[in-house]
Amino acid sequence: MSEKRPFTHAQQMLRATFKRGQEQRAAATRAPEPRFTEKFEDSETTPQPTSADKVVPWSGQNQSANYSASSTIANPLYFGFWATAGVGFALLVFYILMNIGALGGWITGAVFIALGLDPAVRKFESWGLPRGAGVTAVILAFVGVVVAFFTLIIPMIGRQAVSFINSFPAAFEDFLNSDFFKNLDRQFSIRASVDNEVQDAFAHMTQDSSTVSGFFNGLVTAGTTLAELTTGTIVVLILSIYFLASLPIIKNWGVRLAPASKRHRVRDLTEKITHSVGQYVAGQALVAFLNATYALIVMLIIGAPFPLLLALFVLILTFIPLVGPISALILVSTLCLLVSWKTALIFAICHLIYLQLEAYLISPRIMSKTVAVPGGLAIIAVAAGGALWGVLGALIAIPVAASLLILVREVFIPVQDKK
Repeated sequence: MSEKRPFTHAQQMLRATFKRGQEQRAAATRAPEPRFTEKFEDSETTPQPTSADKVVPWSGQNQSANYSASSTIANPLYFGFWATAGVGFALLVFYILMNIGALGGWITGAVFIALGLDPAVRKFESWGLPRGAGVTAVILAFVGVVVAFFTLIIPMIGRQAVSFINSFPAAFEDFLNSDFFKNLDRQFSIRASVDNEVQDAFAHMTQDSSTVSGFFNGLVTAGTTLAELTTGTIVVLILSIYFLASLPIIKNWGVRLAPASKRHRVRDLTEKITHSVGQYVAGQALVAFLNATYALIVMLIIGAPFPLLLALFVLILTFIPLVGPISALILVSTLCLLVSWKTALIFAICHLIYLQLEAYLISPRIMSKTVAVPGGLAIIAVAAGGALWGVLGALIAIPVAASLLILVREVFIPVQDKK
């Protein structure tokens, strides 16, 4: 077997030059130093690297940034595809959110109803009953109230609504011939203007063919709206029962989405927000019910027209904070003018007195466990909610504002205080 000859000096110099070229190219591109796999058999004759041959240490962060920038420039098709896919996905989400308005309203309403019923369940739990029994009792009571409302109250309100539509022309004519309107006419001469406006309105309705077609289209739209309202009521009722029964599970799943180190804090904030919103919804429902009941009693005593129908309007409007009770007062007082100005004045005085009692005695006791929202912020929240989401937005504006106040007070302010 022949012995391997050691490398000659020229071969060693050639290999060293080749290795230095590889090291310099690696240093220029910030890539990992390539390994020269060929090993010299005679370590004593291996040339040692000098200071000029040292390679700058490799930085993975710089290499990644340079690689990302170079890959973006070198692969514009790849970058354009993913950018277009991201924009398309964002547009898809926006389209879905814009076209599920009814479903979003149903889910939001069901969530707030469930949160409003939860304080009653907690009350049963404080009496020693298990949550399942409390949920069952509250659900049975809630379903009973809804069924009684739709089977007893709604038919009577419907009959009064039909009677109001049929008798409105005669009642309006009686109002024009009343002493109150005659006195107004003598002072401001408004009878001729009212007669002209009424005649123009009837002439427009009878002569314009589009009005007739619009009327029939309105009937079709009304039928569609009634079907959607019925469907929405059933869906909201079922979702409310489901959310109320599984509210602890939903909150636990929501808390688990947070990092483990912050779950205790997130759970505490979730409990505060849901408790405050639930107390507000339940309290506002009780305040609205008391307001509508008082208005109904006053209307029955003074002989106001269509008391059940007007009491329903008072109940709905009172759910809207701040502006709702005043709007109900103006609406009912205006319709009471069809009977007499004395009836309208008596109702306005009685209801105004009740609103003062409600503001200073009833509401502070009922809403004491909720987060206090400043008056200016409440007005802004109601206006913004109504502009964004109509009546439902105005209804949920105050609890949403209260939730944001809790987050600001518990999260944002402590972080700012530490800086």
